[in-house]
Amino acid sequence: MRVLVYGASTNPTRYAYLATNLLLEKGHEVFLVGIKKGEVQGIEIQNNQPIIFEIDTVTLYVGPSHQQDLLEYLNQLNPKRVIFNPGTENPALMSALHKQGIEVEEACTLVMLHTGQF
Repeated sequence: MRVLVYGASTNPTRYAYLATNLLLEKGHEVFLVGIKKGEVQGIEIQNNQPIIFEIDTVTLYVGPSHQQDLLEYLNQLNPKRVIFNPGTENPALMSALHKQGIEVEEACTLVMLHTGQF
């Protein structure tokens, strides 16, 4: 599965970092977008909003105050689903995505991966 981690981090204590590693461990193809440059397990964190085709899932690790231009970007990516991890919930964005036919989940990617629900 092709997964975009939005809010990626090189900090080993951040949930985005942990999720990236677990996604890779579970065999997913991972793409990273974040504010700071760097890489995780050889995957570059892109600092813009690159258009990546055939993304199945976007997992969010940025709070609502950093989601202003996210709807347009997510519409361009056209993922099958977007996971709003704890602290990223945004009812307006969630509703807009749902209206576009994109599945929306309020969940923790790490828990989903550990319990086989991903």
